[in-house]
Amino acid sequence: MNSRVLPEAVPAPATWQAELELGFRLTGRGVVLHQNRHKGPLYVQKPFYPEGRNLAHVYLLHPPGGIVSGDHLQISVAMEANSQALITTPGAGRVYRARADKCLQQQQISLHVAEGASLEWLPQETIIYSGAHTQLNTLIELEQGARCVSWEVTCLGLPASRQPFVSGALQQQFECRLAGKPLLRETLRLNDDNLHLLHSHAGLAGQPVSGLMFAGPFNAVPDALLEALRDCCASLDLPAMAAVTELHNCLLIRYLGPGAEQARRLFTACWQQLRPELLERPACAPRIWAT
Repeated sequence: MNSRVLPEAVPAPATWQAELELGFRLTGRGVVLHQNRHKGPLYVQKPFYPEGRNLAHVYLLHPPGGIVSGDHLQISVAMEANSQALITTPGAGRVYRARADKCLQQQQISLHVAEGASLEWLPQETIIYSGAHTQLNTLIELEQGARCVSWEVTCLGLPASRQPFVSGALQQQFECRLAGKPLLRETLRLNDDNLHLLHSHAGLAGQPVSGLMFAGPFNAVPDALLEALRDCCASLDLPAMAAVTELHNCLLIRYLGPGAEQARRLFTACWQQLRPELLERPACAPRIWAT
Protein backbone atom coordinates (compact mmCIF):
# COMPACT_ATOMS: atom_id res chain seq x y z
CA MET A 1 0.00 0.00 0.00
CA ASN A 2 1.47 3.28 -1.08
CA SER A 3 1.12 6.24 1.20
CA ARG A 4 1.76 9.83 0.36
CA VAL A 5 2.12 12.75 2.70
CA LEU A 6 0.35 15.81 1.37
CA PRO A 7 2.12 19.12 1.87
CA GLU A 8 0.59 21.39 4.42
CA ALA A 9 -1.41 24.22 2.97
CA VAL A 10 0.34 27.54 3.22
CA PRO A 11 -2.06 30.15 4.58
CA ALA A 12 -2.53 33.22 2.44
CA PRO A 13 -0.93 36.34 3.87
CA ALA A 14 -3.34 38.50 5.83
CA THR A 15 -4.63 41.59 4.07
CA TRP A 16 -7.08 44.32 4.99
CA GLN A 17 -9.86 45.41 2.65
CA ALA A 18 -11.01 48.39 4.68
CA GLU A 19 -13.68 50.94 3.80
CA LEU A 20 -14.98 54.06 5.50
CA GLU A 21 -17.91 56.22 4.39
CA LEU A 22 -18.63 59.45 6.25
CA GLY A 23 -21.47 61.88 5.64
CA PHE A 24 -21.99 65.25 7.32
CA ARG A 25 -25.26 67.19 7.45
CA LEU A 26 -26.30 70.53 8.88
CA THR A 27 -29.35 70.15 11.13
CA GLY A 28 -31.21 72.30 13.61
CA ARG A 29 -28.77 71.19 16.30
CA GLY A 30 -25.64 71.79 14.23
CA VAL A 31 -23.49 69.62 12.00
CA VAL A 32 -23.92 65.91 12.63
CA LEU A 33 -22.12 62.85 11.36
CA HIS A 34 -25.27 61.29 9.92
CA GLN A 35 -23.46 58.54 8.02
CA ASN A 36 -20.64 56.49 9.49
CA ARG A 37 -20.24 53.14 7.79
CA HIS A 38 -17.03 51.18 8.06
CA LYS A 39 -15.68 47.82 7.05
CA GLY A 40 -12.45 46.50 8.47
CA PRO A 41 -10.02 48.40 10.70
CA LEU A 42 -10.84 51.92 9.56
CA TYR A 43 -13.24 54.10 11.51
CA VAL A 44 -13.84 57.30 13.47
CA GLN A 45 -15.06 57.97 16.98
CA LYS A 46 -17.58 60.64 17.86
CA PRO A 47 -17.14 64.16 16.44
CA PHE A 48 -15.76 66.92 18.65
CA TYR A 49 -16.98 70.51 18.63
CA PRO A 50 -14.27 72.84 19.96
CA GLU A 51 -15.55 75.62 17.67
CA GLY A 52 -19.26 75.16 18.35
CA ARG A 53 -21.90 72.84 16.96
CA ASN A 54 -21.66 74.08 13.36
CA LEU A 55 -18.21 72.60 12.66
CA ALA A 56 -17.25 69.03 13.53
CA HIS A 57 -13.69 67.86 14.23
CA VAL A 58 -13.20 64.17 13.42
CA TYR A 59 -10.17 61.89 13.88
CA LEU A 60 -9.62 59.11 11.38
CA LEU A 61 -8.38 55.91 13.04
CA HIS A 62 -6.53 53.04 11.37
CA PRO A 63 -5.42 50.66 14.16
CA PRO A 64 -2.94 48.61 12.06
CA GLY A 65 -1.00 51.83 11.59
CA GLY A 66 0.16 51.03 8.08
CA ILE A 67 -0.53 49.37 4.74
CA VAL A 68 1.02 46.05 3.76
CA SER A 69 0.91 44.06 0.52
CA GLY A 70 -2.64 43.42 -0.64
CA ASP A 71 -4.22 46.05 1.60
CA HIS A 72 -6.80 48.31 0.01
CA LEU A 73 -8.12 51.27 2.01
CA GLN A 74 -11.07 53.24 0.64
CA ILE A 75 -12.21 56.46 2.32
CA SER A 76 -15.10 58.59 1.13
CA VAL A 77 -16.44 61.77 2.70
CA ALA A 78 -19.64 63.55 1.62
CA MET A 79 -20.33 67.05 2.90
CA GLU A 80 -23.96 68.02 2.40
CA ALA A 81 -24.94 71.62 1.68
CA ASN A 82 -23.71 74.15 4.27
CA SER A 83 -22.11 71.53 6.52
CA GLN A 84 -18.59 72.03 7.87
CA ALA A 85 -15.99 69.54 9.10
CA LEU A 86 -12.29 69.19 9.82
CA ILE A 87 -10.79 65.71 9.50
CA THR A 88 -7.31 64.73 10.64
CA THR A 89 -5.34 61.72 11.88
CA PRO A 90 -3.65 61.04 15.25
CA GLY A 91 -0.35 60.01 13.67
CA ALA A 92 1.56 59.34 10.50
CA GLY A 93 0.34 56.80 7.98
CA ARG A 94 2.79 54.17 6.78
CA VAL A 95 3.20 52.07 3.66
CA TYR A 96 5.50 49.20 4.58
CA ARG A 97 7.93 47.23 2.44
CA ALA A 98 6.03 45.01 0.01
CA ARG A 99 6.27 41.22 -0.01
CA ALA A 100 8.30 39.48 -2.67
CA ASP A 101 5.21 39.14 -4.88
CA LYS A 102 4.93 42.98 -4.94
CA CYS A 103 1.19 42.82 -4.42
CA LEU A 104 -0.13 46.37 -4.64
CA GLN A 105 -0.76 48.46 -1.52
CA GLN A 106 -3.61 50.87 -2.23
CA GLN A 107 -5.33 53.85 -0.66
CA GLN A 108 -8.17 55.72 -2.36
CA ILE A 109 -9.65 58.89 -0.89
CA SER A 110 -12.76 60.53 -2.34
CA LEU A 111 -14.01 63.84 -0.92
CA HIS A 112 -17.23 65.49 -2.11
CA VAL A 113 -18.15 68.98 -0.90
CA ALA A 114 -21.60 70.39 -1.72
CA GLU A 115 -22.65 74.00 -2.22
CA GLY A 116 -22.01 76.18 0.81
CA ALA A 117 -20.13 73.41 2.63
CA SER A 118 -16.50 73.31 3.73
CA LEU A 119 -14.09 70.47 4.38
CA GLU A 120 -10.62 70.66 5.89
CA TRP A 121 -8.76 67.42 5.14
CA LEU A 122 -5.56 67.68 7.19
CA PRO A 123 -3.96 64.26 7.75
CA GLN A 124 -0.48 63.83 9.14
CA GLU A 125 2.29 62.63 6.84
CA THR A 126 2.46 59.35 4.93
CA ILE A 127 5.77 57.47 5.22
CA ILE A 128 6.68 55.28 2.24
CA TYR A 129 9.16 52.59 3.27
CA SER A 130 11.84 51.52 0.84
CA GLY A 131 10.60 48.53 -1.12
CA ALA A 132 6.95 49.58 -0.97
CA HIS A 133 4.76 49.00 -4.02
CA THR A 134 1.89 51.42 -3.64
CA GLN A 135 -0.79 53.51 -5.28
CA LEU A 136 -2.23 56.51 -3.42
CA ASN A 137 -5.10 58.48 -4.98
CA THR A 138 -6.99 61.52 -3.68
CA LEU A 139 -9.99 62.97 -5.52
CA ILE A 140 -11.75 66.15 -4.38
CA GLU A 141 -15.04 67.10 -6.03
CA LEU A 142 -16.31 70.60 -5.27
CA GLU A 143 -19.70 71.99 -6.16
CA GLN A 144 -20.07 75.70 -6.86
CA GLY A 145 -19.83 77.62 -3.60
CA ALA A 146 -17.95 74.83 -1.80
CA ARG A 147 -14.69 75.43 0.09
CA CYS A 148 -11.85 73.03 0.82
CA VAL A 149 -8.45 72.98 2.47
CA SER A 150 -6.45 69.82 1.91
CA TRP A 151 -2.84 68.83 2.33
CA GLU A 152 -0.71 65.77 1.87
CA VAL A 153 2.87 65.29 3.04
CA THR A 154 4.83 62.31 1.71
CA CYS A 155 8.08 61.07 3.22
CA LEU A 156 10.15 58.66 1.12
CA GLY A 157 12.09 56.30 3.37
CA LEU A 158 13.08 56.97 6.97
CA PRO A 159 15.56 59.84 6.72
CA ALA A 160 15.82 60.32 10.49
CA SER A 161 16.97 56.70 10.78
CA ARG A 162 19.24 56.97 7.74
CA GLN A 163 17.12 54.50 5.81
CA PRO A 164 16.56 56.15 2.40
CA PHE A 165 14.11 55.07 -0.26
CA VAL A 166 16.30 53.04 -2.62
CA SER A 167 13.81 50.71 -4.34
CA GLY A 168 10.10 50.23 -4.86
CA ALA A 169 7.23 51.81 -6.73
CA LEU A 170 4.97 54.73 -5.92
CA GLN A 171 2.13 56.15 -7.97
CA GLN A 172 0.52 59.11 -6.24
CA GLN A 173 -2.24 61.24 -7.71
CA PHE A 174 -4.04 64.30 -6.38
CA GLU A 175 -7.01 65.54 -8.40
CA CYS A 176 -9.51 68.33 -7.79
CA ARG A 177 -12.65 69.03 -9.82
CA LEU A 178 -14.87 72.10 -9.60
CA ALA A 179 -18.46 71.73 -10.78
CA GLY A 180 -17.42 68.56 -12.60
CA LYS A 181 -14.56 70.19 -14.49
CA PRO A 182 -10.89 69.36 -13.85
CA LEU A 183 -9.20 72.07 -11.80
CA LEU A 184 -5.94 70.38 -10.83
CA ARG A 185 -4.26 67.02 -11.38
CA GLU A 186 -0.84 66.20 -9.93
CA THR A 187 0.83 62.82 -10.47
CA LEU A 188 4.07 61.37 -9.14
CA ARG A 189 5.36 58.09 -10.51
CA LEU A 190 8.47 56.44 -9.12
CA ASN A 191 9.79 52.94 -9.80
CA ASP A 192 13.07 51.10 -10.01
CA ASP A 193 13.56 52.34 -13.59
CA ASN A 194 13.41 56.07 -12.80
CA LEU A 195 14.75 56.43 -9.27
CA HIS A 196 17.26 58.93 -10.63
CA LEU A 197 14.39 61.43 -10.27
CA LEU A 198 14.93 61.29 -6.52
CA HIS A 199 18.18 63.21 -6.99
CA SER A 200 17.56 65.07 -10.23
CA HIS A 201 17.08 68.84 -10.09
CA ALA A 202 14.04 68.30 -12.29
CA GLY A 203 12.74 65.75 -9.77
CA LEU A 204 12.98 65.74 -5.98
CA ALA A 205 16.50 67.22 -5.84
CA GLY A 206 17.67 64.76 -3.19
CA GLN A 207 14.96 65.75 -0.71
CA PRO A 208 12.94 62.91 0.89
CA VAL A 209 9.81 64.91 1.83
CA SER A 210 7.35 66.56 -0.52
CA GLY A 211 4.06 68.24 0.25
CA LEU A 212 1.12 69.84 -1.50
CA MET A 213 -1.50 72.06 0.12
CA PHE A 214 -4.69 73.14 -1.68
CA ALA A 215 -7.08 75.86 -0.51
CA GLY A 216 -10.07 77.40 -2.21
CA PRO A 217 -11.87 78.53 -4.12
CA PHE A 218 -11.72 82.09 -2.78
CA ASN A 219 -14.04 84.80 -4.06
CA ALA A 220 -10.74 86.58 -4.75
CA VAL A 221 -7.33 85.92 -3.23
CA PRO A 222 -6.28 89.00 -1.23
CA ASP A 223 -2.84 90.39 -2.05
CA ALA A 224 -2.08 90.63 1.68
CA LEU A 225 -2.78 86.91 2.11
CA LEU A 226 -0.49 86.00 -0.78
CA GLU A 227 2.26 88.13 0.75
CA ALA A 228 1.82 86.52 4.18
CA LEU A 229 1.96 83.01 2.72
CA ARG A 230 5.07 83.82 0.71
CA ASP A 231 6.69 85.14 3.86
CA CYS A 232 5.95 81.78 5.54
CA CYS A 233 7.62 79.95 2.65
CA ALA A 234 10.62 82.30 2.62
CA SER A 235 11.23 81.70 6.33
CA LEU A 236 12.32 78.07 5.73
CA ASP A 237 15.97 77.21 6.19
CA LEU A 238 17.82 75.73 3.23
CA PRO A 239 17.86 73.14 1.72
CA ALA A 240 14.07 73.18 2.07
CA MET A 241 12.09 74.93 -0.66
CA ALA A 242 8.51 76.14 -0.73
CA ALA A 243 6.35 78.28 -2.99
CA VAL A 244 2.81 79.64 -3.31
CA THR A 245 0.90 79.82 -6.59
CA GLU A 246 -2.61 80.96 -7.47
CA LEU A 247 -4.82 78.88 -9.76
CA HIS A 248 -8.36 79.96 -10.63
CA ASN A 249 -8.89 81.66 -7.24
CA CYS A 250 -7.36 78.68 -5.45
CA LEU A 251 -4.01 78.55 -3.68
CA LEU A 252 -1.36 75.84 -4.02
CA ILE A 253 1.50 75.66 -1.55
CA ARG A 254 4.31 73.23 -2.30
CA TYR A 255 7.07 71.99 -0.05
CA LEU A 256 10.25 70.05 -0.84
CA GLY A 257 12.73 69.44 1.92
CA PRO A 258 14.38 67.18 4.47
CA GLY A 259 11.69 66.75 7.13
CA ALA A 260 7.98 66.00 7.55
CA GLU A 261 7.83 68.00 10.76
CA GLN A 262 9.08 71.08 8.92
CA ALA A 263 6.47 70.56 6.21
CA ARG A 264 3.70 70.24 8.81
CA ARG A 265 4.83 73.43 10.54
CA LEU A 266 4.81 75.30 7.24
CA PHE A 267 1.38 74.06 6.20
CA THR A 268 -0.04 74.74 9.66
CA ALA A 269 1.30 78.30 9.57
CA CYS A 270 -0.23 78.81 6.12
CA TRP A 271 -3.54 77.33 7.27
CA GLN A 272 -3.60 79.76 10.18
CA GLN A 273 -3.20 82.62 7.71
CA LEU A 274 -5.71 81.55 5.09
CA ARG A 275 -8.49 80.03 7.19
CA PRO A 276 -9.99 83.37 8.30
CA GLU A 277 -10.11 84.53 4.67
CA LEU A 278 -11.51 81.33 3.19
CA LEU A 279 -13.81 80.09 5.97
CA GLU A 280 -14.29 83.28 8.01
CA ARG A 281 -13.05 81.45 11.10
CA PRO A 282 -9.87 81.84 13.14
CA ALA A 283 -7.60 78.82 13.17
CA CYS A 284 -8.50 76.23 15.79
CA ALA A 285 -5.99 73.40 15.87
CA PRO A 286 -7.38 69.92 16.61
CA ARG A 287 -6.55 68.92 20.17
CA ILE A 288 -4.96 65.68 19.01
CA TRP A 289 -2.16 67.66 17.33
CA ALA A 290 -0.92 68.62 20.80
CA THR A 291 -0.64 65.04 22.10
